[in-house]
Parts: sequence; C-alpha cells; structure tokens
Amino acid sequence: MRFISWNVNGLRACAGKGFEDSFKALDADFFCLQETKMQEGQFDLEFEGYRSYWNYADKKGYSGTAIYTRLEPLSVTYDMGIDEHDHEGRVITLEMPDFYLVCVYVPNSQDELKRLDYRMKWEDDFRNYVCGLAGRKGVIICGDLNVAHEEIDIKNPSSNRRNAGFTDEERGKFTELLASGFVDSWRMLNPDTVKYSWWSYRFRSRERNAGWRLDYFVVSESLRPRIADAEIHNEIFGSDHCPVELVLD
Repeated sequence: MRFISWNVNGLRACAGKGFEDSFKALDADFFCLQETKMQEGQFDLEFEGYRSYWNYADKKGYSGTAIYTRLEPLSVTYDMGIDEHDHEGRVITLEMPDFYLVCVYVPNSQDELKRLDYRMKWEDDFRNYVCGLAGRKGVIICGDLNVAHEEIDIKNPSSNRRNAGFTDEERGKFTELLASGFVDSWRMLNPDTVKYSWWSYRFRSRERNAGWRLDYFVVSESLRPRIADAEIHNEIFGSDHCPVELVLD
C-alpha cells in the first residue's frame, strides 16, 4: 500500500508545472496534499479510480488540505473539533479498516516567531487528537509538519537555530510526538542519510541543495512492523517542496 504526501504550495500553480504527470507516475493508493490554497469550486481536478476529500481555509488563497484515495474510507473527519484551530483547513482524517490516515499542514511560526505561542498550543492539541485516535487503531500522520527535527534534517543548523521551523520549542514538540508512541518512518529506515524535502525559492537553494526536511510520514509504533519503504522524491519539481512516500505491507 503506497502513500504520497506533497505540499504543492498552490495546487493551481502546481498543476501548471506537471502535477498530473507526477500524480500518475507516483501511482499511490493515497495521495495527500497540503497548502492547496483553494476554495471550493475554484479548480476541478479529479483522477479516474480516485475519490477526493478537501478541507478549505476560511481565508482565501491560504492553507488547505486534500486527500485522493483509491480505497473508500469508513468515515472522513475534518479538523480537530477545536474552534480555535478549525478555520484554516489544516487536517483531514480518513478512517480505514485497520488505520487512521491524518493529512496535516502544521502552522508556520512565521517571521520573528510571532505565531510560535499559537503553534505550541496547536502542537499539544494535535498530539492529543492523534493519541486519541491511536487508542483505537494505528495512525499514519503525513504532511508538512513545518519542523526540521534534528540537525541532520537541515543544511545550515547553526545559522537557523532561532528561525521558524528549527527552534528548540518546535523540535521539542516533535520529540514529544514521537515519545507518545510514534515513529518517523523515513528516519527509521535512513538513520544517517541527508535528504531534504523543502528549499527556499531564494538564493538558488534547490540548485545548491540548501534545504530542510519538513515533510514526514509519522506512524504509530503498532504499524512499525509494516513499514516496507520510505522515500523523498527530490527529483520531482513543481513546488518548493517535493513529494514524500511511505509503503506499508
């Protein structure tokens, strides 16, 4: 069973840069998107054999998530049921027979960390949400988690220490998530490999591979034995992020 997650940084823009070809080539059973930047009815993109589910932000041209799936879910839930967090289209949960799939776009702490306090609250509430799901069956969390967890996950750790996405606070929350019963699937299989999933559009960052690993599949410990493969498709363009992959037996 193949899962793909991709922050497309605007699906309409990405569609003009080969998204449909990449979608078909990756041939996933579940294809999760973040930062679709769309409202309902703005863009119709469907694929034969897939059904799709969308969560839109109240604010136009902002955030948003989607999941394309070949397999019909038992149920679909949008957001976390917490009004403070439920207006930016950041979470979609599909319940499948033997797992939950959670597509998430974690809030950015922004320049000068002006949203860091909110981010910390969001992290705690999201962790509680997925731990509640994990009490019933295995959970697969995928998406742009907006944090480079360890120094190996970022090109220039020393100069980024207090920048959004690499603060001690954000990294600590990711550690707390793992400690609550989850595993970083790609890092589990590639403990010493340097590979990134996001590059700034500035300073020829992708050309120089000056990137960050911000995109993850984090899965319940109960699903660890089923992890067959994980990949970061940095050969695929179309966004400032690249797709990441998980394969479960």
